[in-house]
Amino acid sequence: MNQVQQQIQQLRKEYQDAGLEKSEMAADPFTQFGAWFDTAVSAGIKEPNGMAVSTVSANGHPSTRIVLLKHYDERGFVFFTNYHSRKGREIEINPYGAMTFWWVDLERQVRIEGMLEKVSPAESDAYYNSRPRGSRLGAWVSPQSQIIDDREVLNGRQQQVEAQFPVDQPVPRPEHWGGYRLVPETIEFWQGRPNRLHDRLRYVRGDGNWEIERLAP
Repeated sequence: MNQVQQQIQQLRKEYQDAGLEKSEMAADPFTQFGAWFDTAVSAGIKEPNGMAVSTVSANGHPSTRIVLLKHYDERGFVFFTNYHSRKGREIEINPYGAMTFWWVDLERQVRIEGMLEKVSPAESDAYYNSRPRGSRLGAWVSPQSQIIDDREVLNGRQQQVEAQFPVDQPVPRPEHWGGYRLVPETIEFWQGRPNRLHDRLRYVRGDGNWEIERLAP
């Protein structure tokens, strides 16, 4: 075993900040998520809306990447991307996905599973038009997830796009770019506890209601 492997094995943090009880949880998971998210923001967590989004290919191979949550409500959790990206192609084949938030300084995770669907064009337009101009241009520039020869490919495409949309003209949203909403079937709140005996409370969608169940760590 080399030194790096030994260091990895020796890395250990004892979780002991807080615990979770059913009696303290909100009746619906979106209210609970909002409370935890506000705590993460107040604690100064860097990019508290960063989350791992997992999708699955046609042959059953999973893939995960970090994206940013941009909206949530009782319908679900929304992020934006290129529909032709790897995740976009996988969602078209298998719309079931998962999200995980990891707020390490709070010793908390939120794990969400459910079906992914495109948001309405109006929702995608509203968010797209709120982005800085450079980000709007970037949605036209990048052939996301495709193989390119080098960085100069992007530089060349950027010059073309900037010429296509001069500064005094609006930058419309490309049809291949927009939002997905994960409509949750389960939402798990995970709180680190001593001796790896963590608290895990999972909301499960029932017939119009949410039920809370405790999972073993």
